[in-house]
Amino acid sequence: MSLRRVLASPGWAEHVRLVAGAAGLDRPLATVQATLDASHDPVPDELVVVVRPVAGTDWQIDALLRRCADAGATGVLLPGVEPLAASRLLADRLAVPLLNTEASPLDLVVEARLLLAAPELARADLVLATHRALGDRPRPPEEVVAVLRRLLRSPVAVLDDRGAPLAGELAEAGRIRLGEPVPQRIALDDGVLLAHPALAVWLAVELRGTEAARADVVPPALAVAAGAVQRWLLANRLELERDARSRTALLGDLLRLDTEPGADLRRRVADAGWRLGGWHVGLHIGVSASVDTVARTQEVVRALRAEDVDAVVVEHGDGWTGWVTFDQEPTAERVRSLASRLQAAHRALRLGAHMGVGRPHPRPDGLAATVAEASDAARLAATRPETGHFLHVDQLGMAQLLLEWTRTDTFEPAARALVAPLREAPGDLVRTLASYLDAESSIAETATVLGVHRNTVAARIARIEQLLGVDLSRPDERLALHLASRAVILSDP
Repeated sequence: MSLRRVLASPGWAEHVRLVAGAAGLDRPLATVQATLDASHDPVPDELVVVVRPVAGTDWQIDALLRRCADAGATGVLLPGVEPLAASRLLADRLAVPLLNTEASPLDLVVEARLLLAAPELARADLVLATHRALGDRPRPPEEVVAVLRRLLRSPVAVLDDRGAPLAGELAEAGRIRLGEPVPQRIALDDGVLLAHPALAVWLAVELRGTEAARADVVPPALAVAAGAVQRWLLANRLELERDARSRTALLGDLLRLDTEPGADLRRRVADAGWRLGGWHVGLHIGVSASVDTVARTQEVVRALRAEDVDAVVVEHGDGWTGWVTFDQEPTAERVRSLASRLQAAHRALRLGAHMGVGRPHPRPDGLAATVAEASDAARLAATRPETGHFLHVDQLGMAQLLLEWTRTDTFEPAARALVAPLREAPGDLVRTLASYLDAESSIAETATVLGVHRNTVAARIARIEQLLGVDLSRPDERLALHLASRAVILSDP
């Protein structure tokens, strides 16, 4: 064991100050010897603890430092004295740590000897202290971070699955290997970074300076704290899912309304803090099936609020359905401003999402209408990389009518049969065909949308005409293939 490790123990870290000789902190320490004065003759690997106060001008301090250096002793601890600058310089030159304390030297001797005799007790004490401080009930990340920061005297943070802090701050959080959900120990320039997984988050601590010497003691306590975070996550998840089911069921009841809502439904809406009166503008955000919509709801809400959009957001369908309510019919300018802010929020989400926005509609029945429009726009936005996968229903025009037609039970099988040869060939020919027809047969624009060379697009179009036996310059064939390719893309996951 080293002197640095002893200095990191709770009593020593609180009451002992390093005055000089920092270069010798990693000297080996085998025993701690209490002596009445500075006349003691040290032995190798011994920390000399002077019990009686010594005058700061006493030449015996310098003599003791020299004897420690000659004998290979570990260091010197003096009670209640501030050595002269000359003594500090001598300790630095000899690399013999010179320590100072205002606490009882004998208490420190007992703690140090106990640590030397049974170092595993320090680990057990820290685990027990962590367990007592956190208890058995679920604790939010902020409380866990506060407890660990106090016990470890070091920066602590809870990080999400992308490394962003949920509570606390760490300077080196980016060093954690998020793709490896196992306890990690990462060497830093001046310390150690310890990280422990807890379901979908990480609990991490940076131990620097003398605290880095406790890197072998902290992991079990970190595991106990990670368990507390895990219990909170599970309890919070149950609550989130219960709330999500309640909101989704309430939204479903509203969207199925064909008459004025009854008293019970109005009460449930009021309890949820929703408004049925006024004018509503719907929105729908669609994501892939791999996205946990329940866990990410608050992220969506924060992104909207960051753009000053006060919207109701409900987990619904393939993502989230929401709406903004105005007291009066919004002007075209207010609607355009809202759409612009929604698009900015959509860009900030970075979930691979597609968003659609509906028109303003009044009253409860208008809520169902604008949400339906937003869902239609979102379905089309999923196939429109050129618009950033964002569409306002006013941008759709005839495409909205065609979308309804392509949903029929008879059209989709026919569409799949029509483009089947393309689906079996390499090169993503169905999407190439749809983008090419969207771009009004512009090979350059299609290449930009798909992110490929224009020669690649030209070769694919020629291959499409060959496989289907069609001439894409003929309007009837263009229209049929345009609808078919769109229907197939929309229906595919």
